[in-house]
Amino acid sequence: MLKKLLFFFFIFPMFIFSQNDTLIKGKVVSESNSLEGIHIFNISQKTGEITDARGYFNIKVKISDTLQFSAVHLKATQYIIKQNDLKEELIFVQMKSLISELDEITLTKYKNINAVSLGIVPANQKTYTPAERKVRTATTGLLDPLINWASGRTKMLKNQVVVEGKEQLQAKTSDYFERKYFLETLNIPEEYVDGFLFYIVDNERYARAMKDKNKTMATFILSELAVEYLKLKEIEIEKSPKDEK
Repeated sequence: MLKKLLFFFFIFPMFIFSQNDTLIKGKVVSESNSLEGIHIFNISQKTGEITDARGYFNIKVKISDTLQFSAVHLKATQYIIKQNDLKEELIFVQMKSLISELDEITLTKYKNINAVSLGIVPANQKTYTPAERKVRTATTGLLDPLINWASGRTKMLKNQVVVEGKEQLQAKTSDYFERKYFLETLNIPEEYVDGFLFYIVDNERYARAMKDKNKTMATFILSELAVEYLKLKEIEIEKSPKDEK
């Protein structure tokens, strides 16, 4: 009996420590499009991390730890870890842009002065995504287009452009709408949210609204798509018992 008690008192502190030291995932949300390289410093544990290009980050925390978020173009923000945060799949941290504090500065717009007139960018130059550049390389020149067409590489690269566009739309959607919007406003169950994000990027109306930065129209279309998606899920659930038999 004494040995069991000693073992319990030895292992219990280790159990508590492991429960309080948790790796969480988060995302910085801001009006600014530049979310890469934001510094996250855990003041309580003296550890730090930085965000990736889309504002996502991972960091080890304990309950009541204070996280300091800072960047040269954003207002410094502190976030205190709560018990519920350790259970969340992803936490969101709002950061305000420092640009909004410069309202008193008057900017004069000169229509004839731009990157083209200054000689920085050639006139009428089209910009390409990484996948689009690969397609352009594969379809220009003398021999490359024929070889790539015959081998099927051109078709594969064009498919990559389509996939890349859908991935970019998913990322843009995550930046425009917080996850709780899908859960609380659109009533999408937690386990269906990721599937819904894949579903909406195939909708041309939604893709066009997001490309035009028309958030009002995009929000309206999302409401319609949410109803459609939930009906499809209901049909899948109704069919699943029959399929199993």
